[in-house]
Amino acid sequence: MAEPSTEQVRKLIASSLDDDKAENVVIIDLHGKSSVTDTMVIASGRSQRHVSAIADHIMRTLKKNGHGKIAVEGLTACDWVLIDAGDVILHLFRPEVREFYNLEKMWSVDPVSGEAIPETSETPETSEAPAASQGPAG
Repeated sequence: MAEPSTEQVRKLIASSLDDDKAENVVIIDLHGKSSVTDTMVIASGRSQRHVSAIADHIMRTLKKNGHGKIAVEGLTACDWVLIDAGDVILHLFRPEVREFYNLEKMWSVDPVSGEAIPETSETPETSEAPAASQGPAG
């Protein structure tokens, strides 16, 4: 079986996130902006258990559909799980961890609408990381 295209992988992930009731799903097109990936998907689960279940379902779905080369980090804590499917990278967060790292702002995307945010010269506020969160770690 041939590996699915970037668009097929994006659709598989989006469909799985919808099935699993992931919250605040944002899909960011990075084609031409990043050498690492073409698409970044960011979503939240309601709890560590929900994040874990979503990640497990997505990994099984991708493998079932011929995308066996998947790298995963963060499954032990499930505060932030990163699933690297090559041209599509998925970040799954607990809401407070997502708010702290604010990846959407890093890529200048509004977390609610998914639309580009005009760049400003604001300096980010500093705050402490949520407890037990050190970013994705295997």
